[in-house]
Amino acid sequence: MKTTIEIRIPDIGDFTDVAVIEVLVSAGDRVKIEDSLLTLESDKATMEVPAPRAGVIREVRLKVNDKVSAGDVVAILEVSDEENRAVPVSGPGVPTSTPGSAPLTAPGRSLATAGAAVSGPAGTATPGLTQAGASPEDAFTKGPGPAAMDVSSVPYASPSVRKFARELGADLRQVKGSGTSGRIRKDDVTAFIKSVMTQPPIDRGATTGFAFPPVPKVDFSRFGTITGQPLSRIQKLSAAHLHRNWMGIPHVTQHDEADITDMEDFRKSYAADAEKRGFKLTLLVFLIKASVAALKKYPQFNASLDAGGENLILKSYYNVGIAVDTPEGLVVPVLRECDRKSIMELAQELAELSARARDKKLKPQDIQGGCFSISSLGGIGGTAFTPIINAPEVAVMGVSRSRIQAVWNGSEFRPRLMLPLSVSYDHRVIDGANAARFTRFLGSQLEDIRRLTL
Repeated sequence: MKTTIEIRIPDIGDFTDVAVIEVLVSAGDRVKIEDSLLTLESDKATMEVPAPRAGVIREVRLKVNDKVSAGDVVAILEVSDEENRAVPVSGPGVPTSTPGSAPLTAPGRSLATAGAAVSGPAGTATPGLTQAGASPEDAFTKGPGPAAMDVSSVPYASPSVRKFARELGADLRQVKGSGTSGRIRKDDVTAFIKSVMTQPPIDRGATTGFAFPPVPKVDFSRFGTITGQPLSRIQKLSAAHLHRNWMGIPHVTQHDEADITDMEDFRKSYAADAEKRGFKLTLLVFLIKASVAALKKYPQFNASLDAGGENLILKSYYNVGIAVDTPEGLVVPVLRECDRKSIMELAQELAELSARARDKKLKPQDIQGGCFSISSLGGIGGTAFTPIINAPEVAVMGVSRSRIQAVWNGSEFRPRLMLPLSVSYDHRVIDGANAARFTRFLGSQLEDIRRLTL
């Protein structure tokens, strides 16, 4: 028996009006379960919408450049009982006969952080690589540069190669395929990226100016034995994001120290209680609570610049991102509503979120909506460092290893446990005096544990 069902956009977190950048099927195509139907891309993530059942596509409701949200209809799929015997045909949200019944929502896939623009000096762009927040079409149809191209032309490449190209910010229409009939392979994309990255960036607005010279090509094997090791996917994506943030934000770092002797005694006194409940009570949760207090007192730190850079968007919620070191690279999951949770609640949630990050089980909403980030290297070492701001946030705190120091209390030197703090801030939004006040206030919260309970 054959029936038709609606395939809809699955739950994609808090994304709305997401751009359709690829439509991978046409009417009449036969698809299998989990075959990719189309690809979505926002400024933060990409997602391929899979087929929930095997069958024949009867109608495609979307096209490239359409804007969609969760629940929008993707296509009409004709299915038969013979092809889908292993798939449940009843239950909430699953149609059993006609398109008039409840729509079938396609199961979501993990979202991967989209590659941000790879740029040169401020105001320049690298040709062949797409800009942050823009579709590949935008990169070549707006402003000066290469001739506008037909957005309906689809390069000959598999979905996996298309995804690989998007993650690196490459426009496949600029890539020459070496496969059969000009099919683009992953090696072709890699070679294209290498050729683009060795070209000096183009200054599109000035008649004179500074451009970075190309990176020299060096045969390191001439000097000794070498071993090649590819970057992880997360490292590749992070590289472009970090490069954009470092080049586009005027960073200044304010350093300070906090006396955490009393706080550490308090933490140790409740550590055993936390372990009985299945998690660790770490210094990090106290840093989160102290950061929330500082963000409330200095709201310009809990803000973002609008797209035009002319207005400050002040936030009344307090979500804190925590940098987590994973085998694949650094990720920054977000703890939400930190102002409404106790230290024990935050400790438990932090443990669960960190475990999901290391197991590659983070959901899209787990990495969205941060207001302020914390990067702690205290478990490894160091005395200070300059953390890179996680745009669109305007500040980030780095924490180094605490150490015992002799501190003068007015009458004598006493051994105290001192914690180095490094706060990088966007100088377009925050001036140095307020940065010093913010960092000192944060330190005072850590120095008197009673303040964190008020």
